Amino acid sequence: MSIFGSMKTAVSGMNAQANRLSTVADNIANANTTGYKSVSTAFSSLVLPSTSGNYNSGGVQSAVRQSVSEQGDISYTTSPYNLAISGDGFFIVQSPDGVPVLTRAGDFTKDDQGNLVNAAGFKLMGYSYDSGAPSVVVNGFSGLVPINVNQSGLTAIESTTGTFTGNLNSNANVATGNLPSSNTAPITADTKQMSMVGYDKLGNTVQYDFYFTKTAAATAGPPATSGTWQVAVYRHDDAATGGTSSFPYSSAAVGTTSLTFDANGKMASTSTGAMTLTDPVTGGSIAMDLSGFTQLASEFAGSGTPNGQAASPVDSVSIDKDGTVYAKYKDGTSKPLYRVPLATVASPDNMTLMSGNVYSANGQSGVTVTGFPQTNGFGSIQSGALESSNVDLAGELTEMIESQRSYTANSKVFQTGADIMDVLVNLKR
Repeated sequence: MSIFGSMKTAVSGMNAQANRLSTVADNIANANTTGYKSVSTAFSSLVLPSTSGNYNSGGVQSAVRQSVSEQGDISYTTSPYNLAISGDGFFIVQSPDGVPVLTRAGDFTKDDQGNLVNAAGFKLMGYSYDSGAPSVVVNGFSGLVPINVNQSGLTAIESTTGTFTGNLNSNANVATGNLPSSNTAPITADTKQMSMVGYDKLGNTVQYDFYFTKTAAATAGPPATSGTWQVAVYRHDDAATGGTSSFPYSSAAVGTTSLTFDANGKMASTSTGAMTLTDPVTGGSIAMDLSGFTQLASEFAGSGTPNGQAASPVDSVSIDKDGTVYAKYKDGTSKPLYRVPLATVASPDNMTLMSGNVYSANGQSGVTVTGFPQTNGFGSIQSGALESSNVDLAGELTEMIESQRSYTANSKVFQTGADIMDVLVNLKR
């Protein structure tokens, strides 16, 4: 047995306990840090070769482990920009030097430019809706931009598409008078009118009158049909102001089409249900989808949902569970602005921890995989909430006491070895 060896073993034990105490200090210091994941110290023995009757003491090795994959408690706040992840995934944020990294710290607020920034100064990244609904880049961070919630002024969106669904009564009579498409009064009594509101480039509302008229009865086929209907659409502003009818309108129909239904009352394969409203006043056009109409033995019914938006100021910004950032307007409408993705790795506990409570992938953690919340195993985003640290304060205090006792015991071993060395040196005196 080597006296020096036992002293070195005691030194390794003191170093290991010092590391343990350092992790405890970090955990206690960050007990109130949003999204902080606790670290711990794991020990393993270091054994040196020994011979029979002569034991060489080795020592102890310490390794720091992270509990990144352990969920923290969710607490609720009053800020819509505070975000918490329930389940797997990390926010993708941008460091001040432009490098994308991962974090669970969702304590975001608006900076002076309207970007969402957390307490460490990292900007939240997402995909913009400027070019339509975004798609995710699963193996990288391409296409991500800082999420900016400054939405000042008025916004108007022109209607370009729309859907109209409903039911046309199969028991309706085939028209015998003037069809609405002729724009001649009086039109046949066997017609039904429904209206829909769209928007021009300036946000003005434009009402369109839809006329549905049965023009042909059922045929035996092939293929068998249950009826054909004509659809004619006019600008409501062009309707006649006198008499008992809106006809004749002061301008021609902005769109006409025919709908043919099969024997089951569904849209026939020969009828696409598509029509385009070309408005000579606004200069715009609306691609309408009427394929959702049926012809069944029930009352006439219909509902239209065009896109577009009237001129309205932004009232607030909200973030849904699927990561979509919406601007909500005074008139009650909303528009998607961004979509917040989440990212993860195969082994989150092995990621590299960096200052600011952020992580980066490395060879041990695996490559980064990106996806939208609530898809492919990713968790959901909760707005107005924060994820607390997963530090158990009582457990950390217990670890501190254990570390102190173990350090003291190792120091006693070292002191005893030093005393024995003193005895050995004094033997010559």
